[in-house]
Amino acid sequence: MKSAVVQLPGLNRDRDMIAALTKISGKAPITVWQTETEIPDVDLIVIPGGFSYGDYLRCGAIAARMPVMQAIREKAEKGVKVLGVCNGFQILLEAGMLPGALMRNASLKFVCREVKLEVANAETAFTRAYAKGQVLRCPVAHHDGNYFADAQTLKAMEDQGQVVFRYAEGTNPNGSMNDIAGVINTQGNVLGMMPHPENLIEAAHGGSDGRGLFASALDVIAA
Repeated sequence: MKSAVVQLPGLNRDRDMIAALTKISGKAPITVWQTETEIPDVDLIVIPGGFSYGDYLRCGAIAARMPVMQAIREKAEKGVKVLGVCNGFQILLEAGMLPGALMRNASLKFVCREVKLEVANAETAFTRAYAKGQVLRCPVAHHDGNYFADAQTLKAMEDQGQVVFRYAEGTNPNGSMNDIAGVINTQGNVLGMMPHPENLIEAAHGGSDGRGLFASALDVIAA
């Protein structure tokens, strides 16, 4: 399985993501710069976390308007899997590739700690390695992770299984509605999530709960 990691000014988790994808698939992902208008044939495109363009205007607002995002949109429309983590999630929302919005944390403070995640939908291309209801450990590090959607959109998402991860056991760090930590599009190939699974994939990280997401997306579950 081939993968690509998008690089934008201000992102600082691209190296972590490249390391995770390389360790799990055995192949280093290609890197794609913000000005690229075409992306080579890959099976997975990842937009990592950080602070693209210094989070000016709104988190992800400027990055969502870069040329590479149109190329990503076109790939997603053809069924290529796209994963956005933290700032990557914010970018996907700003680009209109996922429903809802991410607002300032309810505490109005930057949050950096470990949380518990419940797998709400284990039947996606990103969660096949997990069981529904399984609780995972995962770190978060964000200032604007408070997920919001209007009542009609939220109900449709819940009914359609678009909520993939929830904060579990009272660990919601930002006030997100329905404890939402990660959502997927109706086609099932674009996932956005605030926690950082790439930072918990091996013993050196203190655990490997995040490994299943990449193993699922890269189709190397048995590896």
